[in-house]
Amino acid sequence: MEKGKYKLCLYVAGESQKSNEAIENLERYCQEHLEDGYTIEIIDLRQHPHLAEKEQIIATPTLIKMLPDPIRVLIGDLSDKHKFLIGMNIISE
Repeated sequence: MEKGKYKLCLYVAGESQKSNEAIENLERYCQEHLEDGYTIEIIDLRQHPHLAEKEQIIATPTLIKMLPDPIRVLIGDLSDKHKFLIGMNIISE
């Protein structure tokens, strides 16, 4: 795994329970499966509402895998680890 290979942006709306669960799940999965090969940016849409329109965010939490291609999007608290790993192209089915 190349260092810095995955660039992940998690869009949340404040410090809700769902947002906090998504952050915790994302950080845990990345530590377990990507080692040091990732960066995470957490963006609070309540502080930066203009980004919701720019990135076409219609629900939160929303995770966007910016790198590597292809761009992938997952919506929700990321509680389904298998769905996360497949959705982000970390593993194949």
